[in-house]
Amino acid sequence: MLSTSSCNLTEAAQCSGPGIGLLQGLVTMLLQTLLSAQCQVAPSSLWPPDYGDQLADLPVGQLNYDFVVIGAGSAGSVVASRLSENPNWRVLVLEAGGDPPVESEIPALFFGLQHSEFTWNYFTEPSSSACQAMRDGRCYWPRGRMIGGTGGINAMLYVRGNRRDFDNWSAMGNTGWSYDEVLPYFEKSVRPVGNETHPAGYVTLSKFEVPAVERMIREGAESLGVPRVEEFAEGSFVGYTNVPVTAQNGQRAHTGKGHLAKVGQRPNLHVIKHALAHQLHFDAGGQRVEAVSFVRGERTYRVGVAQEAVLSAGVIDSPALLLRSGIGARPHLEQLEIPVVKDLPGVGGNLQDHVLVPLFMQLESSEKVPTQKEILDSLYAYLRNRTGEMASHGTASTVGFVNTNTANESDPRYPDVEFHHLWFQRARHDALEMLLSGFSLQDPYVKHLQQQLINYDLLCIFVVLSHPQSKGQLSLRSKHYWESPKLVSNYLTQPEDLATLLRGIRYQEQLLETAPYRAAHAQLSHIPIPECDSSPEYRSDDYWRCYAKYFSITCYHQTGTLKMSPDTDPQACVNPRLQLHGISNLRVADASIMPNIVSANTNAATVMIGERAADFIAQDWTELELESRQGTERPTRRIHDYDL
Repeated sequence: MLSTSSCNLTEAAQCSGPGIGLLQGLVTMLLQTLLSAQCQVAPSSLWPPDYGDQLADLPVGQLNYDFVVIGAGSAGSVVASRLSENPNWRVLVLEAGGDPPVESEIPALFFGLQHSEFTWNYFTEPSSSACQAMRDGRCYWPRGRMIGGTGGINAMLYVRGNRRDFDNWSAMGNTGWSYDEVLPYFEKSVRPVGNETHPAGYVTLSKFEVPAVERMIREGAESLGVPRVEEFAEGSFVGYTNVPVTAQNGQRAHTGKGHLAKVGQRPNLHVIKHALAHQLHFDAGGQRVEAVSFVRGERTYRVGVAQEAVLSAGVIDSPALLLRSGIGARPHLEQLEIPVVKDLPGVGGNLQDHVLVPLFMQLESSEKVPTQKEILDSLYAYLRNRTGEMASHGTASTVGFVNTNTANESDPRYPDVEFHHLWFQRARHDALEMLLSGFSLQDPYVKHLQQQLINYDLLCIFVVLSHPQSKGQLSLRSKHYWESPKLVSNYLTQPEDLATLLRGIRYQEQLLETAPYRAAHAQLSHIPIPECDSSPEYRSDDYWRCYAKYFSITCYHQTGTLKMSPDTDPQACVNPRLQLHGISNLRVADASIMPNIVSANTNAATVMIGERAADFIAQDWTELELESRQGTERPTRRIHDYDL
């Protein structure tokens, strides 16, 4: 295993043999080249300039903008980029983090970004039904704290979801959100557009090369009648595929780079980094946002909002900011002595996530143990050419969507589970450590799995619940912005969720009996869990239910805490044009608005939501400005049928 601990370079450079200095000069040149190549992975020019450095020079009262976007994540970066295409609109982005670390750029290191200063390190409340193998029995929910948001730490997988996901949104009363209506916005986000005045900002997609073990996975699934598909076509969303990734030339390509940074020099677009928005200020009637307060360093600033504020702080921080600003369930706010601006009971509710159960398979290692030289060669290939193992993330983009429900009422075209695959080569303990540390797994389980990697390759399979019925809740612990909100996952509290995961586990057991898996001598790793091992039979239904109680983990897809729904729904927070109910000039644009979680990775849908939000805002304010020029009375916002 390659150690990444620091070494004494001065001592290493002292050679005992004589020399005239020529070789030392060449070695010095090599080291300088490598250090320069490291710096070129993520130069500061990749990111938008920080307008926060100019705050001290501004006269009092000059910090006012037409649009203030809170959060430069997957959706917020899109909103700011699109709104600033209008040179007459002044747009400000407040981002709590700064530029992403260099490790964010390198696909192979994506799990290593967790538990760092570049993430919001949230933990769920302890549960009797889930997460019991995690430290303190709490699941770890990291969210990105940087330009690009969680798009800067995720696995870069780009999967839209399927027709039924969005048609269901529409059927819930969300006019304009059917599959056919959102599809153009998915396409817009990945299609280059623009001109010389307004450079294109778009999501770049590519495909990673995958290791040879992908063939075993694919052929095993085909043995069970699940096809391999190049891409999902209308009529079936079931199968295995190497999904596209948001990457280009061996580096991550999220919206913070593609949409926001690419247009960061526009004179009407400012980005303030390390700016933590902590309070929304409303007019006397509590119907309009007038300003946003944020903390930067040790100072608090207040920025005026002339037209709209757009809340894109993410599924945890968007509802938390609303609650701290007096928008939420009245009893909760009054308990914390927060003045109530708007009684909106749904804020923080409807919390959904793709909970997963990880299985670990031992595979016969067909390759020799990688040497330190081979690992360093791989690093050199990446630094110089952006190629090699570090330019991809192994089998992570090998994804399977399977319908395990054979009941008559189940539509075979749509999946109820999703499978992700993470392959670890024998003796690559460093790579496995990144995964297990990210899980926040307790030490005894970590030691057991690392022990397996001495003699075997390991394949970790995420058995992901596509349509969770269990819903959690976000609330505040106090009114202080520096205290993390309380997160109750409610994982596996609905019997249907556990039943679906059990079917997904049984499917993986069937794969073990196929010829491709037998040829690799694949077998499940039996992780010692005293409570589960007391079950009469290993791998019985009772055993797996117990296993899921311990090994239940997030797939990092939290959604739904500001539910989009007509105001006839008591849990509704935003209307179908993403305007917060009861507030005339506040919209939400992030994954929190999803009324039901999509049955796929959520980043693509979040980018689409950003595109839709920007379009809604542009439509409404362009019409209002036209009416103003024509001399008609200018209302405070565009009224829609579902507001009546």
